[in-house]
Amino acid sequence: MSRFSRRAAIKRRRLVVGCLFAVSLSFISGMTDAVGFLTAGDFVSFMSGNTTRLSIALAEDRTGAALRLAGILLMFVVGNAAGVVLNRFAGRRQLVVLLAVALFSAFGIFAALDPAAILSVAFAMGLINVALEEVSGHPLGVSYVTGALSRFGRGLGRLLTGQHHPGWWLQIIPWIGLFSGTVCGAFLEAGLGRLAFLASAGAAMALGFVSLAIPPRWREGFLIRRPVPRTVGRRGARRPDELKPGADGLASPG
Repeated sequence: MSRFSRRAAIKRRRLVVGCLFAVSLSFISGMTDAVGFLTAGDFVSFMSGNTTRLSIALAEDRTGAALRLAGILLMFVVGNAAGVVLNRFAGRRQLVVLLAVALFSAFGIFAALDPAAILSVAFAMGLINVALEEVSGHPLGVSYVTGALSRFGRGLGRLLTGQHHPGWWLQIIPWIGLFSGTVCGAFLEAGLGRLAFLASAGAAMALGFVSLAIPPRWREGFLIRRPVPRTVGRRGARRPDELKPGADGLASPG
């Protein structure tokens, strides 16, 4: 096998592993969202829906519902931010993030007793987005699919008009995971009630340990590694579009 063939084979395996990891994360997110909605009546990862519900609650002067939904939205955002910080100090290891997801998801079992417990689950769904941000250079969402379906549809349109846009089909993967996870979550909630949150937590924990089997460089490839330099915009500094990918895949001056 030539060097080019080996590199192509490795690239394909990395793509397959990335897709499987993405669909697993979306599955957990969908499962948790279904359990949260059926148990507490609130979405814990579908923030577009919560934004609409918040707007309606404000228009109908339902202060209690508005405060609850605003809290869920806030905790989801805080979870994303906390995930980035945690990932930075954990050495970009998905295991640490997914263990945190498992911990905060498990608090959902108290949702029927304390409505504030659902905030912990929303925080966990914010965290899970940090475990994977892209596959083979293509951005993928984990707990939301509106943008993914939009990109999939546009990619399909480009294909039909003869335009070359590689990787567009990847956008359907989060939807598949979210849909199947939601179906599973509904069945689990019907059989276990709020204890189904423990199944979500267990799945997140298991996936975290499975991620250790993924080569470290591949795991790092699932994360955004090209932050915009702080010097951009200053005199003499390179703009982001003037940076070229280096041999290691990172942006470097051309």
